[in-house]
Order: sequence, then C-alpha cells, then structure tokens
Amino acid sequence: MTRTVGQVRADVEEASRWLAGRVVRTPVLRSPVIDELAGARVLLKAENLQNGGSYKMRGALRAVGRLAMAGHTGVIAQSTGNHAVAVALAARQHGLAATVVLPVDAASTKVDRARAAGARVVFAGTSVEERVAVANGLSDESGHPVVDAYDHPDVIAGQGTASLELIEDAERAGTPLDALVVPVGGGGGVAGACLAAAGSGIEVYGVEPVGCDSLARSLAAGVRVPVTPAPTIADGLRPSCVGELPFAIVRDTLRGVVRVDDDEIAAAFRLILTELKVLAEPSGAAGLAGALRLTPDRDRQRTVGVVLTGGNVEEALVARLMAPRSADLAEEGAAA
Repeated sequence: MTRTVGQVRADVEEASRWLAGRVVRTPVLRSPVIDELAGARVLLKAENLQNGGSYKMRGALRAVGRLAMAGHTGVIAQSTGNHAVAVALAARQHGLAATVVLPVDAASTKVDRARAAGARVVFAGTSVEERVAVANGLSDESGHPVVDAYDHPDVIAGQGTASLELIEDAERAGTPLDALVVPVGGGGGVAGACLAAAGSGIEVYGVEPVGCDSLARSLAAGVRVPVTPAPTIADGLRPSCVGELPFAIVRDTLRGVVRVDDDEIAAAFRLILTELKVLAEPSGAAGLAGALRLTPDRDRQRTVGVVLTGGNVEEALVARLMAPRSADLAEEGAAA
C-alpha cells in the first residue's frame, strides 16, 4: 500500500522524539563570507559536533535501540568508518556486543574510535561488496543482525532527524529553508532529508564526488546503477551503488544531484574551518561544495540548508588540505 507524505514524514518525527535527549541537538552555523560566495543565506547544521563525530549516530542509535528492545544481544555493521563508530557507540550504550567490518584502508581515526567504543573490528578488502559479504557471514555465524549503513528504515529515519532539526530551527529563526543539501554515499542521509522535507516545498539536493556518482546515474537511468568509485578525499562518499531503499525514496522526490570534485571539496573544507571555526571531514564539507554550485535566485535571497555530516578526519589530511591556503598566504605576504 502506498504511504502518504504525512506518514513517511511521521517516521522521522517519531525518530526525532525518541532521540531527544539521546543525541546532541547540534547548532546551526552561518557565515557572511559563505553567504556572499553562495549568493544565498546558507545555514549549516554542525553534525560534525554530534556524539561519535557524525550524524550517523542518529540512525545507529535509533536502529540499535529498537533491536535491543526486541531482545537482541549483539549487532554487526559495515561501513567506511562513521557508521561503524556510531553502531559501536550505540551498542555500548545498550549493553550489546558489536562487530564492525571496515575496509583495509579505513582512516585510522575511525578504526581507533570504533575500538575505543568496545567494538570488535574486522577488516575486509576495499569494496562495499567485500564488506557486506563478510558482515553477512558473521551475522550467519553469530545470529546477530546487520545494521545496514543506509538500506535500513530506522537508520534512514534517524539520519533524517538532522535535516528535520535544521528545517525546524530555520523556521523558528524566521528564515525558512528553500533548499536542503546533503552529501550522498549510500543515500541514507539524503533519503532521510527527503522524508523530513516531505510536503514542505523545500527542494532537496544530493551531492556526490565526481566518479562516485551512483545516485546521479541511477536517477538518469531510472534504475540503480553501480559504479567503480573513483579516488576521492571524501572517503565516506564512495559506495559502489546507492541503496535500494534510499533510491526508492528519493527517485521521485529529489530535486537533483550536484557533482563536485576534490578541489571544490577541499575549498569548502577550508571555508568551514576558517570561517565557521569548526572541523568537518571532507565528506561533510562536500555538502557546502554542492551548495556553492547551486544557481542563486536573482529575484530574492534564498535560504539554503546544508548538513555538515561529520568531522572525523585524519590530522595528516587536515594539514594537507590546509597547505594550499598556507601557500597562498605566504605568497601574499611576500608580495606585500
């Protein structure tokens, strides 16, 4: 049976009520410099300040909490990092065992965070298919359910609460959103955003790195299209295919997908650090990179919301991404 707009938005609203007091209601940030560059009023939801360092905590806590109430004693997850960290933390909160499957090239920051949360860490190749196969095998052996990073209704609803809070806070401030921009990996976050914005008239956009654009290709083809992910600094946005459930949600509701390259992501990363004074990982900064690509409305100032999805980034990568900025300043100083 087809569900109404009110019913699908109600899933996110119910998750929001359940998560109240269990997750941080992160602040909404704004910079005049970013507004000027975007030609719009840009409101950034700082989920890099969330428990576990990303908005993945919302979906993981919602899903793991419900599994705990159903009597499960353990959970299994696979991801490039943030979802695994979030599931490990959620499992610890509920007294469940957690096993997380990560790629062999996972960022050490995310590996260390998962282990610190008490999870058993298993490494499996570099592709999502390899991780899924191992996670499913571990589930068969242990009987513990897999909490999928994006193909799970509770994860999608939980992630959607970040967008819902941004929508609500923008309305309370008297600057209701015209558009909402969310980075896309497997599609859970942008699917949750579409649910949160259902019936509001807000245009929802996804952002994918160039060469990691399964969602954009899938929307064009009308069916899910896998890709061989290209190298990118946005390590959390490189699944080989958008999830089945996220695609079913966004295929008729998403306004569009913006593709951004690593230079644009790096520039957005530097803007966030220098103008907002917070640290976002490149996957989170991709949302701002996409927002800066949207065409301004010449007749009025639009309000664009961006979800800064995470802040778990390696120190060495921060130094590398800031190096061009340092070089520019050195050149300016020499010229002066």
